[in-house]
Amino acid sequence: MWRIVRGPSILDRAIASDVLLTELMCVLGAEMAINQHTRTLPVLLIIAAVGVFGSISIARFVARRDGTNQ
Repeated sequence: MWRIVRGPSILDRAIASDVLLTELMCVLGAEMAINQHTRTLPVLLIIAAVGVFGSISIARFVARRDGTNQ
């Protein structure tokens, strides 16, 4: 959480948020397996989509800002 709030760069914040989303997905997946249900599967898919598209957006933003895609 500290890296998300005070990360020295935007990439550190992106990695920290990806780690947080991954841990959340692992907890929800473990809860699904332990309780033997699939009710939270759509939530897992939404969290995964947010993580992937967020990382892609941040990477494209940083690349455009640095001018490396020219």
